[in-house]
Amino acid sequence: MNMNWLSKFAPLPEDFSGIQTPADLARWELSNWLPEHSFTLEPDPSMGDGFRISGSTITGGETGLLYGAYALLRHMQAGAPLPSESCPRYPLRMIDCWDNMDGSVERGYAGRSLFFEGNCFAYHPDRLRHLARLMASVGLNVLCISNVNVHEPAQGLLDEFLPDLSALADLFRPFGIRLMVSVDFSMPIRDGFSSADPRDAGVQAWWQAAAARVYREIPDLAGFLVKADSEGRPGPFTYGRTHAEGANLLARALRPFGGVLVWRCFVYNCRQDWRDHTIDRPMAAYDTYQPLDGQFDENVILQIKNGPFDFQVREPVSPLLLSMQKTRMALELQLAQEYTGQQIDLYTMAPMWREIFQDLPPERIQAIAAVSNFGRDENYFGHPLAAVNLFGFGLLAWNPEITPEEIVSQWILLTYDFLPEDQETLGRWMLASRRIYEKYTSPLGLGWMITPHTHYGPNPSGYEYDLWGTYHRASRDAVGINRTSAGTGYTCQYPPALRQRYEDASACPDLLLLFFHRLPYGFRMKDGRSLIQRIYDDHFEGAEQAARLLEALKGLPFPEPDRQVILDRAVRQKENAENWRDVINTFFHRLSGVPDALERKIFD
Repeated sequence: MNMNWLSKFAPLPEDFSGIQTPADLARWELSNWLPEHSFTLEPDPSMGDGFRISGSTITGGETGLLYGAYALLRHMQAGAPLPSESCPRYPLRMIDCWDNMDGSVERGYAGRSLFFEGNCFAYHPDRLRHLARLMASVGLNVLCISNVNVHEPAQGLLDEFLPDLSALADLFRPFGIRLMVSVDFSMPIRDGFSSADPRDAGVQAWWQAAAARVYREIPDLAGFLVKADSEGRPGPFTYGRTHAEGANLLARALRPFGGVLVWRCFVYNCRQDWRDHTIDRPMAAYDTYQPLDGQFDENVILQIKNGPFDFQVREPVSPLLLSMQKTRMALELQLAQEYTGQQIDLYTMAPMWREIFQDLPPERIQAIAAVSNFGRDENYFGHPLAAVNLFGFGLLAWNPEITPEEIVSQWILLTYDFLPEDQETLGRWMLASRRIYEKYTSPLGLGWMITPHTHYGPNPSGYEYDLWGTYHRASRDAVGINRTSAGTGYTCQYPPALRQRYEDASACPDLLLLFFHRLPYGFRMKDGRSLIQRIYDDHFEGAEQAARLLEALKGLPFPEPDRQVILDRAVRQKENAENWRDVINTFFHRLSGVPDALERKIFD
């Protein structure tokens, strides 16, 4: 059996008819795990998702009772102290699936879709209930099942497939999970309209009718998710309108039903000439949205990626998250390891998330979302150890002050029956995995030195002359992009304290140095090494640590089939790390002509 953090729980009942609400499920979970105890559930609607535990009594709202029960069971199994009272920092804790109705998953690394196949709904109810249980057990409460890049026939989720969508909502409802749907901004054209102009009264009426139709079938639908004017997606720019006008069009259709409109801020000019240095892609989201602050309706949530690029291994916090004072915002993370090893290479994300919140006060945002990392693979996550990322995201979405060490420790204790020394070994390597991957891939904040389209494996110039506009501009003398006020001006988008930190190369964090600065290879790092030597050293160290990781995993008593999958992927990671090391070091050696001071093998 594949392991996950619920493996020690009693299996869900085959007959689910007696469980209609989250409170019903809470009673069932407690009675099956702790049959010798008698727990009392006291409803308090004012507490919502929050709960209070006092002796054998759990008090909370309808969903709070369930979250309290899961918190009790998690903490008992992990031997961790149980908070007497808890409520989530963010009311919306969302998972965004990039599933297409043909069964494929865009940037999916754990098999095909759990929801669709052959352009229709196709799922196993027991598997989806197990997924819902995984999500609910860590406090997640919204699931968007369809790709933000809406492809036919997914537009039909609002009409011909609506009964199927309603049935799926029924399945998730006892777990406290509300569905959300990705919609195409141009959908009225599908029904014969000549445009989707948000100022067109007919278009407005179309969206109002569509929302009313959906909410008749699914009264608790969380709302719609939209990606517009990016990577070829239609949007309000087509009609000379702002994104506030586009978002408010849909938000006003949802407002009578209590729905929210989640509007992704992934917008940039993706067609640029590599010779034009005036366009700097990381600046696009801020330039588009910050001037609109205060123009969005109350039920609009702007969903903003954690960094200004696209889920690279190292990015500064997005300045847009720090600048919208009058607009509701959601922080978007990516569980799917698109640029971080694709659930082949081990990559525990909690340390990266901790860094984001160091510069982003949790109170600045009102919701949190992550791109899904699960699929139809037997273990849901491709790599068994990638399960820690969904687990950790749920705990972080509930309490952003939780530490990476707490997340990883709880997950190991809940998942595997290891001796303390094995727990410590696995935890240490999982917490180190992000830096290991970073060391053997892109140096010092550059990013994008990856194979185009597949996004796996090294290709240092794969995007250098590409129309998508992501460059390192490495030459024989220097590397990096000057994003200071004397360069592209990107640092001017930050509040003064961060701007000051990033403007000065001597103050800028080493691991972001080449994101913000263009520097000669002889530039002296804070530890005295030259820039080029630091690049060489990191890549040699990363590959060596990947080899040590493989040996460490071989020595741990994972049960089958987890053990075989973990070791197979660790072997691939070791080979991948060696390839990254050799390609990137050779690339910079050929440009700079500077030898490695330690005389290690770099290919000519």
